[in-house]
Amino acid sequence: MKKRHSIQILLAVAAIFFAATACTQDELTDDTRLPEGQYPLQIAAVTLSVEEGEAQPWGAPQTRVSETEDGTGSKWDGDEEIDVQIEGSTETTTYIVQTDGTVSSDAPLYWSDRNTHTVTAWYSATDGTLDLSDQTDGLAYLLHGTGRGNYEKPVELTFTHRLAKVRVTPSNDIADGEVTSLQLYTYTQCTHNQGNDVQGATPGWIEMKKYSYNGQTCWEANVVPGYAITKLMANNDGKERPLSTTINPEAGSFYNITLNNNKGYTDDGNGNYTVTTADGLKAVANIANNDNLGINITLTADITLTGEWTPIGTAWNNSYTGTFDGGGHTITGLTMTGSDEYAGLFGYIGSGGTVKNVKLENVQITSDNQYANVGGVAGYSRGNIENCSVSGSVSGNRNSDGTDNCVGGVVGQQYGGTITECTSSAIVDGTNEVGGVVGLTNYGATLTACYATGNVTVTGDGTGSIYVGGVTGDNALGSLTACYHATGDVTGASGSTGGVVGRNFKDSMIGGGIITACYWNGTVTDGNGIGYDMTYTGETTKVTDGDWTEAMKVMNEKLSDTGWLYVPGPDGLPVLEKKQ
Repeated sequence: MKKRHSIQILLAVAAIFFAATACTQDELTDDTRLPEGQYPLQIAAVTLSVEEGEAQPWGAPQTRVSETEDGTGSKWDGDEEIDVQIEGSTETTTYIVQTDGTVSSDAPLYWSDRNTHTVTAWYSATDGTLDLSDQTDGLAYLLHGTGRGNYEKPVELTFTHRLAKVRVTPSNDIADGEVTSLQLYTYTQCTHNQGNDVQGATPGWIEMKKYSYNGQTCWEANVVPGYAITKLMANNDGKERPLSTTINPEAGSFYNITLNNNKGYTDDGNGNYTVTTADGLKAVANIANNDNLGINITLTADITLTGEWTPIGTAWNNSYTGTFDGGGHTITGLTMTGSDEYAGLFGYIGSGGTVKNVKLENVQITSDNQYANVGGVAGYSRGNIENCSVSGSVSGNRNSDGTDNCVGGVVGQQYGGTITECTSSAIVDGTNEVGGVVGLTNYGATLTACYATGNVTVTGDGTGSIYVGGVTGDNALGSLTACYHATGDVTGASGSTGGVVGRNFKDSMIGGGIITACYWNGTVTDGNGIGYDMTYTGETTKVTDGDWTEAMKVMNEKLSDTGWLYVPGPDGLPVLEKKQ
C-alpha cells in the first residue's frame, strides 16, 4: 500500500448497503443474538488519522494507496484489499476499496448479535513479511484501522500508519543529475500481524523512490520504527554518508533530510569532526589551521591522499591541541616536498594534543628547511602519540647543509609528552639528529613500546651535532622503554651512531637519559647499541641469533601495566598486540 504525506485529503468511502434481507425486526431472537448470515457488516467510510509526535506528522488525513506521478498526493489504484475482523470473532475476510470510493466484498462479515463492537482492519491484507528493500516503483505501506458499529450502525474505519516516512531532498549545491539514486540504511524487512506487532528484520540498504516535488527532485521511503538511521548512500557508490543527526523513527511520523554535497566530514557543532574522505580531511585540516586547532577529529574510513599535504598545526604558535583518532584506519600517499619547518601529517602538536590509532602508508615526506623537524605522524610534538605506524620515506634537509635538523619515522622532535606503541618501516634520512622512530627525544619525553625496521641514515654535509639511532637519534633528557630496531641499516658518523640510540644524555637537574630493555640487530656503523653514551646506564642488547624470545620476555615484563605486549610476528620479529 502506498501513500503521500503532504496533501490534506479525506478519502470518504461511500457506505455500502447490502441487499435487503428477508429478516425483519419482528423476527429477531428474544436475546441479543442475530440470525446467522442475515446482517452484513456495513463500512461507511475509510479515513487515515494524523498521529502527533515530536517529529513532523505525516500531515494529511488520508489513506494513501498509491502516489501520484508528481509526488504531491495519492490515489486508489483499484482492487486494494483490506482485511477486516469483528471483535469477538476469529473470522476474517477481505474487502476491496475501489477507485470510485466504494467498498465491497464477495464474502462479507455478518453481525452475530445486536451489541456494538469494535471492528479492526489492516493493510496490507496479508500477514507475514513486508519487503521494504526496493521502493523505487512505489512506497511500502502498513496500516492498522479500527471503528465502532453494530448491525444498525455502519462502521467508519480510521487507519493509522505503522511505518515512518523519510524524505531526502538535495540541496542547491548538488547539480542536476549528480544524484541518480539514493539508498537508506535501515531494516529491509518487517513482520506484522493484522497491521500491528511490527518487527523489523535484516538491516541493509533500501532503494528509495524518486519524485519531482514542487519542481524539485526528492527521494522517499517508508521505514520500520525502532531502528536508528545514521547513514545513507548515493548512486550505490559504496560510500557511506553519515547523517548529521540520527533519526529514531516513530510510526506515523515524517522525517526530512537535506542532502548536501558530500563534504567528506560532519561537524556536531561542538568541535567534533568526523572525517570520511580525503577532501574531508583536507577541509578539516584547513578549518583547524585557520579557525580552531583544538577541534577533535575522528576518521571513519580509509583515505588516499593526492597532491601536496598541508600539515595540521603549522608552527609553535599554531599547534594542534585537540584529539585526532584514526579509528585504526589507514591514510595512504601523504606527500610533502617543500620547505616546511614542521613536516608530517601534523606539523606541530602542542601540549595536551593527542594523535592515536592511525596507519600512514607510503608517505613521501621531505623538507629542505635547514631547521626542519620531519616525521610521518608529526614534525614536532609536545603531546601524546599512541598506536600509530608509518611506512614510506621521511627525509630532512637532503640537499643543503643542516644546522639543527631532526628527522624520525614517526616524529622528528619530541619535546616532553609521550609516544607509545608506535612503529615505523619507513626509510629515514637527514643531516643531524636522525632516528628510526624519533629524531630527538627531549626534555622528559618518554618513548615506550616502539620499534623501527627501516634504514636510518645521515646524508649530505651536515654541520653541528650528528646523532643517528635505530630508535632515537638523540635521547636528550628522555626515557626509552621496551623499544627495538631490527633488519634495517643504521648509518652515520663514527662514535655517535647506535643500533638503539645515537646519543644518550641526561641533565643533573632534569634527568633523562634512561634506556630500559631495548634491543637491536642489523648493521650499525660502530656496532654498538648506543653510539655516544654519556650516562653509562643504557640497557641495550643486540639480538645476534635471530631469536627474539628472550627479548620479548624482558620487554613484556616492562610493559606489564601498559595494556600492550609483544608477540611473534609473521617474520619472527616482535609485533605489538593489545592485551585481551
